[in-house]
Amino acid sequence: MLNLTPRFTGKLPDDLPENLQTLYQQSPTLTRLFLARGVGSSDELEYGLSSLLPADGLKDIDKAVQILDEAIEQQQRILIVGDFDCDGATSTALMMRVLTEMGAQVDFVVPDRFKYGYGLTPEIVQLGIDQYAPEVIVTVDNGISSHDGVAKANENNISVVITDHHLTTKPNPAADAVVNPNQLQCTFDSKALVGVGVAFYLLGRLSKYRREAGRSSVQVSRYLDLVALGTIADVGVLDHNNRTLVAHGLAAIREGRCSLGILALLELAGRDPRKMTVQDFGFVIGPRINAAGRMDNMRIGIECLIADSMEDAKRLAFELDKLNKERRYVEGGMRDQADDILRKLQPSQDAESDKNSSQLLAQPSQSNQSDTDVMTEDKSKPSDLRSLILYQDDWHQGVIGIVAGRLKETHYRPAIVFAPADDTKLGAEDAIKGSARSIPGIHIRDAIESIAEGHPDLITHFGGHAMAAGLTLKKKDFEAFAKAFEDLMQTYDASVFEEEQFTDGNLLAQDFSLQFVESLTQGYIWGHGFVPPQFDGVFEVIETRILKDKHLKLSLRYPGVLYPIDAIWFNYDNAKWDYRAKEVHVLFELDINEWNGNQNIQLMVKDLAVVEIAP
Repeated sequence: MLNLTPRFTGKLPDDLPENLQTLYQQSPTLTRLFLARGVGSSDELEYGLSSLLPADGLKDIDKAVQILDEAIEQQQRILIVGDFDCDGATSTALMMRVLTEMGAQVDFVVPDRFKYGYGLTPEIVQLGIDQYAPEVIVTVDNGISSHDGVAKANENNISVVITDHHLTTKPNPAADAVVNPNQLQCTFDSKALVGVGVAFYLLGRLSKYRREAGRSSVQVSRYLDLVALGTIADVGVLDHNNRTLVAHGLAAIREGRCSLGILALLELAGRDPRKMTVQDFGFVIGPRINAAGRMDNMRIGIECLIADSMEDAKRLAFELDKLNKERRYVEGGMRDQADDILRKLQPSQDAESDKNSSQLLAQPSQSNQSDTDVMTEDKSKPSDLRSLILYQDDWHQGVIGIVAGRLKETHYRPAIVFAPADDTKLGAEDAIKGSARSIPGIHIRDAIESIAEGHPDLITHFGGHAMAAGLTLKKKDFEAFAKAFEDLMQTYDASVFEEEQFTDGNLLAQDFSLQFVESLTQGYIWGHGFVPPQFDGVFEVIETRILKDKHLKLSLRYPGVLYPIDAIWFNYDNAKWDYRAKEVHVLFELDINEWNGNQNIQLMVKDLAVVEIAP
């Protein structure tokens, strides 16, 4: 049997709040899911726009409104400074759409990650001055750490409004207004807004102010498709406020009331907008938008999102799809290299320890060393290490975040992948940029900050969130950083590095219905912080097939269900499977498989254990 941890440990209906009793009568399983995710009231499952948190708690929001209102009325030139990921692209597109409709003189610039790096740097301010001569700069999804860039703007009498969501423990730059729920002394009740969510709140407040003043205004909620896309693509925590934003954006796309660029990207991927899911934001649209910033310039992604004709939207969507294919090719090569390095670092083991070989980690040093000399000065055995920190001279800066994420998932350790920074600002000493991804229990940005405080000369720049961060080092300091990070990881309890598999328990026989699965997948918002349901159960095996030599297709029977249930295990673990299996314990997600106009329930197998084999 699988070793699983239940998400809900209470007892129904004993643990049921009174206002969830109606839901329990309709579906005990759904009730259990929501209780396990901290829902204590049916109100938390209502997503009317009136339930959104008020903007009052956002520090400086009224200052920012006054600056933008005056800029619109006086026809001052406004420059939006975005970021090169999907959150930055949707934030920029939202600003461009709304401010243009209000009559503003507005344009945008996105830092080329390969030339200017991240945020409002002095170089970006100078670029803006040279090309647009702005009187007001508005940052989106960046700026909270841009002290030098703001100072450069101030020297040139440019007003600066920062909108950001990244964490900070330092004083703000000397901007005219800083709107960030995660800044010091901000009392906004949700810290989970991503960059596009912050931009939405500011523009909504501005729109209300201008409407009440009898000036040109915009219904900002018309653009919640962009807010939903940016929130999911940036892996924002889906608290009730964010779920409300995503629910409305998702509904708009299903009804065709959305960006032509989004429709073009869905069409290119063969997805029906009417059946759009939250997962399509993260796995279909988001990667294609992100590919622009990773492989070229995010201007392509932004222009796709603000395209006014389907012809332009399709042309730009095709360019994004092409860049995404290039990104996948480059990423595949880097992952293969990383896997090769890790395999060479794994010591020979007996048959029993080989079962856990996927957890062995090490930290290779710079790529100018030989294949047999890739360990850092840290003499720990690979199996003792708790972090994965890699660098190669020929790795692509735009893809390191994805590779770090894949390695983190595979090895369940914090992973930081570095590449040459293509940044000459550090003079003769080469700079390398790293992208970090973490596991639950390790706040990666705070961990990096702790190292920066203990080793003031080690890290040049850093920033990020609990689960993802970025940083810049001098190449010569790579090994010192790797050792310092590993030393910090060794101070954590060992249990943090042991991955748990969670289950929402068994399903009732009546849950194996298209109606229940459609309600589950289409009717609710699942994602980071409101995790998609995973169930487990013991099934009888009726039939098995191997597809393309790597996928396991099963036909199963469940007690009380009168028809066979399809299941598929992509890239199945051959070591866990026995073709003689008669009964299996399965951890799975529910899905609907459509083929030739027919719909069938399908279990998406996450793990499996053979319980009984046929004689």
